[in-house]
Amino acid sequence: MMAVLYDLTLHMGYAYDTPASGARHIMRLMPLSLQNRQRLVAGSISISPQPDEQSHFVDFFQHPATSFLLRSPHETLDIRMQARVQVESQAMSADFSPLLADLAEEVAGIWSLDSASPHHFLGDSPRLAETKTISEYAKTCAQPSLTVMQIAYALCARINEDFTYDPEATSVDTTPLESFKLKRGVCQDFAHVMILALRSLGIPAGYVSGFLRTIPPPGKERLEGADAMHAWVRVWCGETVGWIELDPTNNIPAGTDHIVVAYGRDYADVAPVIGVLKSYGSQRSVQAVDVIPLK
Repeated sequence: MMAVLYDLTLHMGYAYDTPASGARHIMRLMPLSLQNRQRLVAGSISISPQPDEQSHFVDFFQHPATSFLLRSPHETLDIRMQARVQVESQAMSADFSPLLADLAEEVAGIWSLDSASPHHFLGDSPRLAETKTISEYAKTCAQPSLTVMQIAYALCARINEDFTYDPEATSVDTTPLESFKLKRGVCQDFAHVMILALRSLGIPAGYVSGFLRTIPPPGKERLEGADAMHAWVRVWCGETVGWIELDPTNNIPAGTDHIVVAYGRDYADVAPVIGVLKSYGSQRSVQAVDVIPLK
């Protein structure tokens, strides 16, 4: 089995028109260590200005998170993360997932309610409520003769074909229905639409936040900071297969170019940085990511 070792850097910067104060934020930025998938070798996060209070906790979905408070007025907030991560390739498994008609019985047979239980990924979640238009769309990929895994792959390919990647079309607050009508958006939109479509069929599905190594076109040099934070989809394919991960933005299974930071029901569970502050006026933000494979 092949493994790739990466040095990962992230810079997130915020500039406020009016100095902000009383700012409290929660960060989920550090890649996870996952058995037989990836290993966090080392990592650190720096925050400027220096927080007045800082604490660490593990949330329900077993992600290490950092909460910090800035009391004094500040015109900028600068967050930098560095990590070394080893990612292992995943062997393609045979499709032993059930037919869709038999999946509900397998879900009912799961008694656990831990963070990986499929029960948490079937109904509405903070940013995702059942949407009739997307439910009808999902039915076009749910032929009775298809297994759950085949339906998941079919939806992944269909969304990739029907949607155009356009970072100007949507924002972090765009709803799945809005992006669905536009047929445009970014990885968050692609993932949210796919999750809603799968859940409408009774297939447990969740959101994966992480990093994606991007490869420049032939003959072009890789640009510093050109990699990205990314989102893709986690699908429960029955007791035998368990969870698989698919990337509808690129129509591929998650592989060694995908580095997992957090699992959740939707973006609200895994937002890299979220918080509240006292200020007014607008703010500007920048983000730069480098995912460098080590020779």
